[in-house]
Amino acid sequence: MDILYLMIMCSVSLGAVFLIIFIVNAKRGQFEDDESPAVRILFDDEAKNYNEQEITLNKGIDKKI
Repeated sequence: MDILYLMIMCSVSLGAVFLIIFIVNAKRGQFEDDESPAVRILFDDEAKNYNEQEITLNKGIDKKI
């Protein structure tokens, strides 16, 4: 029966720690920016630059043949 009390105290303590961490991060503004991750995926700058380099390389190969 003592182990049951120990497990309850551990789980309540862990829940309180996570609640405190959540409240601190919410006050710091961690969860304020909801829109930019959804919009950031629409901007494929790296993929565009990679495709332009590949096209440039392919043009150089075509000229040699």
